[in-house]
Amino acid sequence: MITIYHNPRCSTSRNTLQMIRDSGVEPNIVEYLKTPLNEQALESLIGSAGLTVREAMRAKEAIYTELKLGDETLSDEQLLQAIAAHPILLNRPFVTTPKGTRLCRPIDVVNDIL
Repeated sequence: MITIYHNPRCSTSRNTLQMIRDSGVEPNIVEYLKTPLNEQALESLIGSAGLTVREAMRAKEAIYTELKLGDETLSDEQLLQAIAAHPILLNRPFVTTPKGTRLCRPIDVVNDIL
């Protein structure tokens, strides 16, 4: 079973989804902007990819600046709360397979786990 945490407006996410489909698999698609992950699910997803919470965030989003999330004194818990409240802050796409979890940026990273 393959799951992609997908934003259909993101070209990287769309291209990663197509790469998965081209491998002959129809993945479970989680549109995380429509169905946000809670803090525990985010922590699990990010941790299984071997990333820090900060590494999994989209610092280019306006809400990142508005909430002053660049403040290095913020805890992982505070960052997870921000992502849960504003799912646009989660970088994408994350893909999980039986071989592992990756943030597929660049998209070729998905080949490591297909």
